[in-house]
Amino acid sequence: MAASRRDIAISVLQYGVGLAALAFLLSQVDVETVATRLRATESAVLVALALVTVGGVVARFDTWRAVAAPFTRVGLVPAGRVDLSVNFVNQLLPSRLSGRLAAPFILRAETGMEYGDATAAAGAHTGIYAVCYGLTSAVGLLAIAGRVSTGLLLLLALSTALYLVAGVVVLLAGMNLTALDRLVGFLASLAARVPRVGPALADRVRSVPDITEASADAFGRLSTDPRVWLRYAVGWAGALVVAPGIRVWLLFASFGATLDPVWLLPLYLVTAYSITLLPLTPGGIGVTEATAVAVFTGLGVPESVVIPVIFLDRFLGVYLPALVGWYPTLDMDLSVL
Repeated sequence: MAASRRDIAISVLQYGVGLAALAFLLSQVDVETVATRLRATESAVLVALALVTVGGVVARFDTWRAVAAPFTRVGLVPAGRVDLSVNFVNQLLPSRLSGRLAAPFILRAETGMEYGDATAAAGAHTGIYAVCYGLTSAVGLLAIAGRVSTGLLLLLALSTALYLVAGVVVLLAGMNLTALDRLVGFLASLAARVPRVGPALADRVRSVPDITEASADAFGRLSTDPRVWLRYAVGWAGALVVAPGIRVWLLFASFGATLDPVWLLPLYLVTAYSITLLPLTPGGIGVTEATAVAVFTGLGVPESVVIPVIFLDRFLGVYLPALVGWYPTLDMDLSVL
């Protein structure tokens, strides 16, 4: 019971920190000015924002189809329900509930896959996502080096490295379970030494999805299939690089701001948002926005523009889909999580 109360207290504290950070950022926004600028935005730009946002969400749906394809054909609608439901759980519930069980359970419920195959598909999705994110964020990290504070750069480097480590650990699970156990223990001991956030980082490393013997073979096939990687990478890039990059570029232009060179904008965003993996607040709420604001102000974009643009981008790309994801979960018994 004590541990349960402690977990609840930590979750409440994390939500409190995130909401406080978000509230502080919003308090810096001149709502009337932002509303005026949005009303003055051309209809074509607003339509483009809507289309880009929908396109990014659909691209994310296809990442689930990529990992499920070797087992069964999944339509866009079931894949969308899986993605939105997982996003809802990840954003609105404590990460400890969503980390190991939610995705396989939801995937099985929506597609009828065997639980072992669903576990393999969900694990491959997690691993490939982390590798794609870590590699892309690393490129963005090199691009912003020297243009932001050293402390911020080190924080982003830590979160980027954690993505890469998490991806390798998860993918290794499908190939060598014994090696995975040893590697998880070693990485957890290293993570525990990090000041302040060490224990939480160690817990995150230890919470790698459990891979059963029944799903190990399927996981191995998925994680080494170049067709799965290629299809997944295309969907991932559309959802995490192209769509947010175009959306923020359109918003910057509407608010009268520029960024040079503009073609690096999507990479800046991936790196700035990488902070979501650090166990600071659920889904990175508040802290992610604050970090992204710090990155782009360091890159020369006025804070008065960055704050509303980042909030709008996060709302359209993350929070709105998470809220929509509440609806598919109504048909599921989440108590098993």
